[in-house]
Amino acid sequence: MPRSVNHVASRAKRKNILKLTRGYFGARKNVWTVAKNTWEKGLTYAYRDRRNKKRNFRALWIQRINAAARMEGMSYSVFMGNLAKAGIEINRKVLADLAVNNPEAFKAIVEKVK
Repeated sequence: MPRSVNHVASRAKRKNILKLTRGYFGARKNVWTVAKNTWEKGLTYAYRDRRNKKRNFRALWIQRINAAARMEGMSYSVFMGNLAKAGIEINRKVLADLAVNNPEAFKAIVEKVK
C-alpha cells in the first residue's frame, strides 16, 4: 500500500514559516531549509535578548544616575550608599528618569542624602 502524505498540512506549515521570514535577506526568506533555520535561531535570540534587555536598561540607568550625581559632586556608589542609609527607597529607573527629565528634583534628593 502506498504511503499517504498530508500535503495540505505540510505545505501550510512551510507557508506559515515562510510568511514569518518575510523581509529577511537573500535565501533566508524563500528557501525552506535556510528560512526554517533562520527563524528558529531568531526565536533563540528573542528568548536571550528578552533577558539581556533588562541588563542593558539597568546599566543605562546606572550611567545616567552616575553622570547626574557627579555633576553634584558625588560618585554613584557613594550616592547609592547614602541613599540607602537615609532610608530613601527609590529604584534606579525612577532616579534615572529624574536625573534626565527633572534635574531640580534629583538635586533635591542629592541634598537630602548629603
